[in-house]
Amino acid sequence: MLNFLIQTALPFTISALVVILITVIAEKYGTKIGGILGTLPSTIVVAFVFIALNRGVDFASESVAVVPAEMGINLAFLCIFALLAYKSMTTGLFAAFVFWIIFSSILFFTDMHNIYVSLALFFISMIITFLILEKVKKIKSQGKRQVHYTPLKIILRGVLTGAIIAISVFLSNLDPVLAGIFSVFPAILTSTMIISYREHGPDFSAGIAKSMIFGSSSVMSYATAIHFLYPSYGIVLGSIVGLVIAVLISLLIIKIRNKIS
Repeated sequence: MLNFLIQTALPFTISALVVILITVIAEKYGTKIGGILGTLPSTIVVAFVFIALNRGVDFASESVAVVPAEMGINLAFLCIFALLAYKSMTTGLFAAFVFWIIFSSILFFTDMHNIYVSLALFFISMIITFLILEKVKKIKSQGKRQVHYTPLKIILRGVLTGAIIAISVFLSNLDPVLAGIFSVFPAILTSTMIISYREHGPDFSAGIAKSMIFGSSSVMSYATAIHFLYPSYGIVLGSIVGLVIAVLISLLIIKIRNKIS
């Protein structure tokens, strides 16, 4: 029973509580700041704390090496949705998920364990996707929006992400790369895109997508930090220092982002 709680129920509950804040922040502060704050490490923290508790810090460190590369795939996921959502939300989601499945499968079968290669793939993806939306398609950031949040909308958003994180922790029993890939499955990204699209249309969801791409470095920096910190400093100190680094990166991103249209 205790093992079940550690592997599924607790990560599910904690992740569900965290994720309901993501779109609310974007709505309150606009896509420029909201999208960046929405990419702060949240569910990934929960996922790897429980993976480390379940399999040990060395296993968690090995699992997290794939995360930057997988985040790069997620950025392409966002970019594809932002571009195709102008046709329809269904078209955007379908194309984005087809891309995610194909390239995540490639990443899994290459058995990615090299953090430096993983980081290189992330930065290549971030630069290309951001430039496509910022310079080629000239997607503009959007201002504040008011929206009525129903209890059902909040519950569904939390349940979706909580389930993904619980699955990620469970998969740590099978394969470290698979656990790492699912720890950043685009559940938050998908729910944020769907809700923002339905509430305010493709311009608003594309604006959030662009800022999320720019702000994704905070999650990447957290993943990189715990890859090196967990084996030497353990779960608690490694997570705290990783979060501090990620927050500092996010503050820097916000400062830079405010200077970009």
